[in-house]
Amino acid sequence: MDIVKVFGTNLKKYRNAMNLSQEAFAEKCGMHRTYISAIECYRRSISLENIQRISDALEIDTYKLFMEE
Repeated sequence: MDIVKVFGTNLKKYRNAMNLSQEAFAEKCGMHRTYISAIECYRRSISLENIQRISDALEIDTYKLFMEE
């Protein structure tokens, strides 16, 4: 399991399910659009604090971002 890819893929899936652009989502969780893009393109590992901010903005339990399909 490549956790960076799993996380990035799930972030994009849940963000798209909310019909949010990267820019709108970044604003919602207090991050920059290029940071969200880098996560979704598997170029960035992130801190636990930012993982929590992302799951809060997505309104999901944090563990769902780590579930491989």
